[in-house]
Amino acid sequence: MRASLLTTLIIASLSGATYAAPESSSSDEAKLTKSLQEIRDNRLDVALNDVDSLLRSNPNFRLAQLVKGDLLMARAGAINGFGNAANAPQAKIQDLRDEAKVRLQRMQLQPAEKLAPRFVWQLADQQRYALVVDTSRSTLYVYENDHGLAKYVADYYVTIGKLGTEKVSEGDQRTPIGVYFINAELPKSKLADMYGSGAFPLSYPNEWDKKNKRTGQGIWLHGTPSDTYSRPPRASNGCVVLSNDNLEQIRPYLQVGITPVIITNHMEIESAQDITERDALMAEIEQWRKDWSSLDTNAYLKHYSTNFSSGNQDYAAWAKQKQLVNAGKSWVKVNVNGLSIFTYPEQPDMVVVNFEQDYSSSNLANRMKKRQYWLKQNNRWKIIYEGAA
Repeated sequence: MRASLLTTLIIASLSGATYAAPESSSSDEAKLTKSLQEIRDNRLDVALNDVDSLLRSNPNFRLAQLVKGDLLMARAGAINGFGNAANAPQAKIQDLRDEAKVRLQRMQLQPAEKLAPRFVWQLADQQRYALVVDTSRSTLYVYENDHGLAKYVADYYVTIGKLGTEKVSEGDQRTPIGVYFINAELPKSKLADMYGSGAFPLSYPNEWDKKNKRTGQGIWLHGTPSDTYSRPPRASNGCVVLSNDNLEQIRPYLQVGITPVIITNHMEIESAQDITERDALMAEIEQWRKDWSSLDTNAYLKHYSTNFSSGNQDYAAWAKQKQLVNAGKSWVKVNVNGLSIFTYPEQPDMVVVNFEQDYSSSNLANRMKKRQYWLKQNNRWKIIYEGAA
């Protein structure tokens, strides 16, 4: 049997790499990648048997279908490239080539890539898991809450927007970059078939998006149509898409209103500098709480940036309101519980802070979930946004 250029692709992608499918990979993805490795090793009959087995369990896996077709044509000596059969729809073939490359690259994850991500500085007790989507690798990582820190659990292949990332406007077919949360769970029974076995709307646009006048809505985490196992790396209208099997695997991890979903252009691993910065920020948050509780309004306001905003209020309006409110109180107590902290992708020195605020004073008491955006300015952390979460 003569190998096609599919073999060349596999050798180029895996050359010099020690391959082992991660335990976290879905069984179907692991089987496909094993067959691609067999092609690399020129064990084409074994690869064909493995692909046949895969397709018996999942006949809608189009990339596996293409691999099988190439192997059959290679057996007949009738192919000179990956998916280069006569009359093959080239646009669709290119999509599958892209998927093959991404899946191979995904399976070469280095050990460092499974360490704590720099985007998760602190998880609240109720946040059992956090998700990080690395759009450059078409990969969604799942992290478990280990005493407030992120511990790697699994990773999955995903599809993003047709035109990539950095969503700006309605209908631009891009996936947003930022810190979001699961807003709802929509069951399959209430969805069109294109959304697969379910959907989890995300909180796009968030406060930072709105501040930067980004528009659009309907960015979801969802599955694939019933006749499709997976989609090419860039094929959605902006949503993050998993196979239905993978969506069902992560469903238990998702908590409406609680689970963070951080979407980034590139995964980054936590460094010693991140730990130092996190500790400095947490100390600044505690000082903010103490200054508010002390009724020292001037000290309290020093925690806010001059380009702060909250709703329609700028810094001047916010400061005036706080001075008037505090002047009418004889005492204030503020407690912060359930603190979570996430660094913002593509925004150096900016973090999103969430907590439950327990406020009481001489004439008012309330509890609320609050969200703040802190930005490091002139070597000090300052609040640039504050509002209800």
